[in-house]
Amino acid sequence: MVTKSRRSALLMLVEERLLKNKTEEEEKQAQLSYIHKDCISNILARLPADSLHRSRFVCKPWYNVVQNPKFIDAHLQRSESVLIFLKPNVKESLHPISKKLKLGENESSYPYPMTSTLQENRNTVPVESKLLDPNNVPMFGHPALTSPKSSVQFMEFKNGGSDIVEYSLSCLGNNIRATCNGLILLDNKLKKGGVIVLNPVTKKVTDLPVGTLCHQESYGFAMSHVTAEYKVVHLFLDRLGFAGCEILSLHKKAWRGVNGPSFGLFSNHRFGYAPVSAIGALHWMPHLKGSNYIVSMEVDKETFHQIPLPKSCGFHDRIIEIGGSLGLVTHEDINHIDIWILKDLFGEGWTKQHSITVDTKTDMVPLCSLRIKGDIIFCRMKGNSLYAFDFQQQQMTEIGKVNSSVKYLPHVNSLVTWVQASEDIFD
Repeated sequence: MVTKSRRSALLMLVEERLLKNKTEEEEKQAQLSYIHKDCISNILARLPADSLHRSRFVCKPWYNVVQNPKFIDAHLQRSESVLIFLKPNVKESLHPISKKLKLGENESSYPYPMTSTLQENRNTVPVESKLLDPNNVPMFGHPALTSPKSSVQFMEFKNGGSDIVEYSLSCLGNNIRATCNGLILLDNKLKKGGVIVLNPVTKKVTDLPVGTLCHQESYGFAMSHVTAEYKVVHLFLDRLGFAGCEILSLHKKAWRGVNGPSFGLFSNHRFGYAPVSAIGALHWMPHLKGSNYIVSMEVDKETFHQIPLPKSCGFHDRIIEIGGSLGLVTHEDINHIDIWILKDLFGEGWTKQHSITVDTKTDMVPLCSLRIKGDIIFCRMKGNSLYAFDFQQQQMTEIGKVNSSVKYLPHVNSLVTWVQASEDIFD
């Protein structure tokens, strides 16, 4: 038996350790208090979004800094562009490929590569699990928890190359509809015709009510600079080619109809490529080949306009966001790629800003422009090689490979949210 004196000694030892821990914590807090809040904010703003998300739990002052909306916006402005995509699960890639889709096409589904080697990480979390009521999950689990189709990943560009990074997230869907400031729209396979809003860094997720069901549709995602609300724009075509439009604000989460684009702007009963957000509007290039105009919707006024292009576009020409403006990348001839810039919907019009000389690579498709460095990332369709054009060095450099069966969209890793910071975080 333990003697009374032994119990007293053990009790004293425990008390000493608790006191020591308390003293060390107070000293740590005192050291942090010597660092000015603005200095802490400036240091934290330079961290990658995933590291920053974990760092908020170091101490209460850091948590308050990281959760501040002004800090989140400042961090967003410092963050570099990446390409986000869904990598298919090997179990879903065994069926034959029936077709190959071009990068950026706005289709509802994409075929899986024959050689996918995705290994599910033990820490990978199914996105749909946040949407399920735990009280109604069957005894043997739910398909959303047991049979994910895709892994959410991104490609970053640094040190003259490209790297693939995982978010430790999986999902049942196989299509990212749109992106905006670190938020993405995913197909919701738990609801027919539904979509999910997700921040893959913070893992916050919410499902949206089902809108108009249709066969041909396109989703746009943008933030209003007047009201600071995020809007999801849903375009859809009927069999006669009439385009309808409905818009949902993430603050209210209810669809409302608005006047759509004029009849005939979207021909061939499809919407072409995924829309691009720039200069306060969403922009569609309505034809896969031969477009001589774009269809633009002002995010604030929610009105559509037809904007002429400086030249008719070929199959490998695209519109992309470049430094806050709308860019048009066209292939002038076999050796030249021209870059046109539109700074305002109703301003001076398009101006040719750059002309790139290339080595007979006429199939170079632009994927995105890097927000900080300014390089344009291209994919050469023949061989699926990835290139970066450095405007300062006037040099095109091969930096990696892409998968022709995967849809890549411009993205930025951020802590942006559409809800209050006090709400649950899905880790």
